[in-house]
Amino acid sequence: MLARAARGTGALLLKGSVQACARAPRRASSGLPRNTVVLFVPQQEAWVVERMGRFHRILEPGLNILIPVLDRIRYVQSLKEIVINVPEQSAVTLDNVTLQIDGVLYLRIMDPYKASYGVEDPEYAVTQLAQTTMRSELGKLSLDKVFRERESLNASIVDAINQAADCWGIRCLRYEIKDIHVPPRVKESMQMQVEAERRKRATVLESEGTRESAINVAEGKKQAQILASEAEKAEQINQAAGEASAVLAKAKAKAEAIRILAAALTQHNGDAAASLTVAEQYVSAFSKLAKDSNTILLPSNPGDVTSMVAQAMGVYGALTKAPVPEAQDSVSSRSGRDVRSTDSSLDEELDRVKLS
Repeated sequence: MLARAARGTGALLLKGSVQACARAPRRASSGLPRNTVVLFVPQQEAWVVERMGRFHRILEPGLNILIPVLDRIRYVQSLKEIVINVPEQSAVTLDNVTLQIDGVLYLRIMDPYKASYGVEDPEYAVTQLAQTTMRSELGKLSLDKVFRERESLNASIVDAINQAADCWGIRCLRYEIKDIHVPPRVKESMQMQVEAERRKRATVLESEGTRESAINVAEGKKQAQILASEAEKAEQINQAAGEASAVLAKAKAKAEAIRILAAALTQHNGDAAASLTVAEQYVSAFSKLAKDSNTILLPSNPGDVTSMVAQAMGVYGALTKAPVPEAQDSVSSRSGRDVRSTDSSLDEELDRVKLS
């Protein structure tokens, strides 16, 4: 008889298991699954089972068998990433500016046992912790740094939440600030500050442009003066070289002329030819008197050409007089003859000039 009762109980259990496989597990009014002996746990969920009021085990995804009446599913924890909106709250910055700020919290349950028995409501606890941590971190920063260092602010809030929520079996993955609302007057002052900063930058850029332009103009003038001075220097050098070449050429021509004249004077009747040339030049110069200027200098006897020529020839004879004492007599006698012949030649030339 006991065997028939056991067989009947086994049949009932098998029938119940088949029915459980056919439909999803029923849940109690509290939302927790009921103990139907044979249970199928979904993926990424952890079911905490208590036996006679004490923690027994955590059901893993898949097929699980529980003892009726004795075992009870007490908590169901989701192992997926959970997104929680942090409500808007007020916070005071380091420079005493009140801000309205909200955010988004991303977390995941890492230890279902701690999440079930470490805190009553894990999500509410983490939300409150995020709000208090956010107010604490904002109080360390000024208003300008809140906008510039949003990434570092998010990282600081995540680190603070993870340190406090480690005993709850929860890990905060990310925290993002959604909106930051500032008072209207503060917003106006920030707008004015931004405009002033932009005007300042524009003025600085304009002044730098003016400075660069002045520097470029001055540099251009400097280079132009340098080039002009170098050109003038080269011109003066070329002009001096040209003048030197001209002077040298004139000197060479004059030396050649003097050499030819000296050679001609050494020939026969050279002195007479020289006297004739001096007389012609004297007559030509005397004919040009008082043509260019009213002030003229005349000798005491301008009409006496013979005396003028004799005087010029005397100067020439004094310059060409030999310094050797032994040759003075011969030179004197020859000079006398030359002077007499020159005088006769000059008289003939003067007569011819007068007749013409």
